[in-house]
Amino acid sequence: MEHKDATSQEVNAALYEAQVAFLSYKNLGGKKKAEFLNAIADEIEALGQELISTAMRETNLPEARIISERGRTTGHCRMFATLVEEGSWVEARIDTALPDRMPAPKPDLRKMLFPIGPVVVFGAANFPLAYSTAGGDTASALAAGCPVIVKAHPAHSDTSDLVARAIQKAIEKTGMPNNVFQHLHGQRFEVGQALVTHPHTKAVGFTGSLAGGKALFDMANQRHEPIPVFAEMSSINPAILLPESLGKDFEKTAILLASSITQGVGQFCTNPGLIIALENEGLRSFMGKLSEEFKKVMPGIMLHQGIADNYHRRLSETLAQQGIKIEGESAQKGESNQGRALVASVPAQAFLKNPLLAEEVFGPFSLIVKCKDLAELHSVINNGKGQLTSSVIGRNEEITKYKNLLNVLIEKAGRLIINGVPTGVEVVPSQNHGGPYPATTDSRFTAVGTDAIKRFVRPVAFQNFPDSLVPDELKESNPLTIWRYKNNEWGKG
Repeated sequence: MEHKDATSQEVNAALYEAQVAFLSYKNLGGKKKAEFLNAIADEIEALGQELISTAMRETNLPEARIISERGRTTGHCRMFATLVEEGSWVEARIDTALPDRMPAPKPDLRKMLFPIGPVVVFGAANFPLAYSTAGGDTASALAAGCPVIVKAHPAHSDTSDLVARAIQKAIEKTGMPNNVFQHLHGQRFEVGQALVTHPHTKAVGFTGSLAGGKALFDMANQRHEPIPVFAEMSSINPAILLPESLGKDFEKTAILLASSITQGVGQFCTNPGLIIALENEGLRSFMGKLSEEFKKVMPGIMLHQGIADNYHRRLSETLAQQGIKIEGESAQKGESNQGRALVASVPAQAFLKNPLLAEEVFGPFSLIVKCKDLAELHSVINNGKGQLTSSVIGRNEEITKYKNLLNVLIEKAGRLIINGVPTGVEVVPSQNHGGPYPATTDSRFTAVGTDAIKRFVRPVAFQNFPDSLVPDELKESNPLTIWRYKNNEWGKG
């Protein structure tokens, strides 16, 4: 179905209505918001096969993937429902007064987190459910108490419409304020620009390309009132293969990485797009086995033609660079809308001299960087950009020899993995799905897990307020006040 782009008048009306909704929605208790979030999950599930079939038609993704992603989406909603109903996420803190303290009295201070206002969410191309209309950005913003305006991704606009209608049903069933959630379409740059620059917009959530995320970030910072943009943009998620274990376990490692690189036609933000290893017999055996595995992979239809075109262009650019050698590829060429799996290699010195080789090739591709010695390996890692993940594959006794390497990786990535691959992001409170730029625009926050709520709140402190005037969360009698300072002793509330 063809959808018309939102006009500037429609964008303006949506943000005005979101601000009106904010004035009442921000004051709702955790129980009411939990009912709303659970109802959203229920209504998405009630869409049944219609949602599955529509998403499959628009994205070329298989049924099992869509069903799994639907579960992740509803699970995120229910996880935030549990969080806000329990209530301690507001981080309520009390410092009681000490009027007799010398040389100056100590005031009564109480602090907690409050929602910031309307949030604009841009649907992602590669996750039609989990990073789109009711995905983690939307769920966490609603949980925080912020109204949401979603700009549907044009590649799966019908799917987005279905989910938006499910959210609207949840609004009606739970008596939420009108326009606490709104849904707009827009292929033109101007629609996104109008949403980001509108004075009622207080934050932006985005998953997509580096160019797109950086453009939104720059726009937001050029406003009269700058606002945060939480953008997930670009990551090649390096995997470091330690030499001793690679020599013994090269087959197992090759099978593991081949599966991760080509899963979902490589269209994951956590795809391991860079492999770093020392040149030795183990690496040569590994590349031989990896080549065998890549030959077995059939070219797959990509999410949409634009992503396929970009993959072919970036792959051609990369393969044309000096020092690049193809090590393995799909036996079949594939059509223009398909992604052909390919792995290439390059000497470390050539890699270090060519910044283009460190840029993401979004699709079933990975580049092996061959290092002559440990000094080159450390140079490659030290010169790397910020990433969502970094992986180290090796036996435990060998990994302990590389503690300095692990310390460097902590500075480079938001999630470190030992003897595993980054694809498959577990949705739990301990997850971190963020990383230093250009992986995200703000590495302090994650897009997955309960800490995602912190992107859409700000702290407010109350000084010398009587107990009757502060929010319930800050009353001394509230058992969820997590820290209390009284008589010079810290203690849990």
